[in-house]
Amino acid sequence: MEKVVKLNRGYQDLQVWHKAIALAESVYRATSNFPRDEIYGLTSQMRRASVSIASNIAEGSARNGTKEFMQFLGIALGSTAELKTQLYIAARLLYIEKQAFEALLEQSGEVERMLNGLLKSL
Repeated sequence: MEKVVKLNRGYQDLQVWHKAIALAESVYRATSNFPRDEIYGLTSQMRRASVSIASNIAEGSARNGTKEFMQFLGIALGSTAELKTQLYIAARLLYIEKQAFEALLEQSGEVERMLNGLLKSL
């Protein structure tokens, strides 16, 4: 029998969701200074990956069981890895300052650790 996780208010009770929202906000702010010709390239990719993290946490928590929730948390982890890769590319292209790169890398690493912890607890 599958263990079902009951959340009081769903994803809004999850600290990792709040951290993912803050990460997406930081990514939007950082990419606002990217070159205009990247609007449909790296800017869009990074923004979509960051939004995907929080969105998959929310969607997974609204599903019918723990297995489905875990699947969506796995997708959120994948989006986190995608974002981290894009951060490295942006840094190599000098689109982002070192301090902003390191801060975003730390934020995404914290979200990644929290997602892994939540997965292990399920």
